[in-house]
Order: sequence, then structure tokens, then C-alpha cells
Amino acid sequence: MNREPVTALSHPGDATPPALASIEAVTAALAGVGYIASRQVATALYLAHHLRKPVLIEGPAGVGKTDLAVSAARCLGHALLRLQCYEGLDESRALYEWKYGKQLLYTQILKEKIGQLVDSADSLPSAFAKLAGFQDLFFSRDFLQPRPLLQAMEQPGGSVLLIDEVDKSEESFEALLLEVLADYQITIPEIGTIRAQVPPLVILTSNNSRELGDAIKRRCLHLHIGFPEPDFEHSVLRARVPGIAEQLRLQLVAFVQSLRQQNIRKPPSIAETLDWARTLLLLHAQALDETLVHDTLNVLLKRESDIQQVRPQLAKLTQQALAAAVVAPMLAITPA
Repeated sequence: MNREPVTALSHPGDATPPALASIEAVTAALAGVGYIASRQVATALYLAHHLRKPVLIEGPAGVGKTDLAVSAARCLGHALLRLQCYEGLDESRALYEWKYGKQLLYTQILKEKIGQLVDSADSLPSAFAKLAGFQDLFFSRDFLQPRPLLQAMEQPGGSVLLIDEVDKSEESFEALLLEVLADYQITIPEIGTIRAQVPPLVILTSNNSRELGDAIKRRCLHLHIGFPEPDFEHSVLRARVPGIAEQLRLQLVAFVQSLRQQNIRKPPSIAETLDWARTLLLLHAQALDETLVHDTLNVLLKRESDIQQVRPQLAKLTQQALAAAVVAPMLAITPA
């Protein structure tokens, strides 16, 4: 049986930016703005554009979920529209709201004119008919205040829509997202349906504080970003903190990697690793020692209970990191 070839979905105004032409192009474009992407991350962005599907990124806080959207907007040259989710978020903050102050002002300005129209009407139905035109005017596009979701639909050159920490919103808010995520359009009862001129690249992030509904998950590509492996963490540090010495970088990564193995509530993520690297650079550190680690441990760990639990082991963890940093270059040398 003959089968039709499978092609990427198309929309009016579709055009593939060079940065999204291939998985390798995505990786290179993100690296150009300082974001080191794994093959899995680059593949997700490539598919998101060509399949016109949002990407739902899950994982612990600080691993680069939000930064991916920011970096994607930068390398594509697109506007970044960010919707920060929180409990109680509704359509007036996410989709649109009416400019009630402007409507009231126009009502006062037109009050005399409206009075003249009503006075000239010879019947009540005639008066209502004449007022209907003003009612339609007040609920027109001129009185509409777009919020991030609608703003993303109206970007003529395309955009990156970041729906950040969607798990912090209530389940009812997910229903508002379904039309946007499935069809890249928003329906406003008083105006009609507004379709995206160029479908945005949509990225949702979640820290897994609650389970998202199946309906929203079905409409998205799934991507999980976890804590980085040592080699990947080295690559990120080279790109984001280029001034740090190689030996100190090896020690730093070894220490952070061992710290994540401890029984603590909030292990340090790549964001904390970068902050610590910048801290050590600011302090002109040449190598790790127990005193330095003790004084800067609050950069890595954000909970006092975790700090108190780790402090008795600092000497051991520091020595292990120093030893690992000596071994690592030796392992990288291959026999001739």
C-alpha cells in the first residue's frame, strides 16, 4: 500500500529560521548565546518548530529550563513573551482584559452625544438600536488590553512564548491554555477568534510541584532536564564563566557532583554551580580549601538545614574533590 510522505505541519507565515534548520543548527545557535544544549534539548526545540507543538520541560529548579526559552528568543531574534504562573492566575492576566478606565472615560466624553441620540429616537426600540453601535465600539479591539498569550499570537515576526512554572497555577487555568496550545488561537466572545500571524515557539516549564493534567500533556512534547553529568557541567562552566582556571573548575565540579549525592533536601543545580564559580572568581581563589568552601557554602545550598548537615563533612568532601581534580586530567590522556 502506498503511503503519503510525512511532512512538517505548515501555517500561514511559516518560515524556518536558519537557527532551526537542523538539530546541529539549534545546538550551534544556542551555543552562540551561551547556552550549552544537549542533543535531547536541541532535538526538542527542532521538533517544536517543525511539528508546531509546545514543549513541556520538567525538572528540578535551576537546571536551565527558563534560560532555554530566553536563549532561544535571543538566538532567533524573536520577542520573548513570559507568563509567570501563580495560584489564582486567570484570563485577565494571561489572555486579555478590557480597558475599563478607557471605556469609562469615553462614556463621559460621549455622554452628551448619547443623550442627543436618545432624544432623537421616536421609540424605545429605536433608542436601543442607536445605542447598540456605541456598545459595540466599547468592546472593540481599541479597548482591549492584550496579555502575554494574546501578545504572542500578534507578533508579526514570530515570538517565543514562555509559560513559566505552570505547575504553580490551578488546574482550572490549564483549560484556558488548551485552545492556545492546540490551535495557536484565542477566542474573545465580543470580537471573535484571533489566530496567530506566525505561531510562536511555546515553552512551558514545571518544577513538578503538582501533576499536570493529561489534556495539556497530550498537546506538548515532553522534555526532562535533570542535574548535569560532570562532562556537561564542565562545558557549561567553560561557556558561562570562561575566566575560571581549569584546575579550579575541575575541583568545583567534583565538589558539586559529590554534594548532590548527599542526603539533602535541595541539591545544588547548574544555576548554583555558576553562581559559585563566579563567587570563587570574585574572591581570586586558586584552589578549593575547607575554609573557602565553608565561607561560601551558602551560595550552593539555600536551606540552613542542608548547610548544617553538610558542614561536618566539608573536610572530607573537599579532599575528595581535590583528588578527583588530579585524576580527571590523567583519565583524559589516551595512550599514543
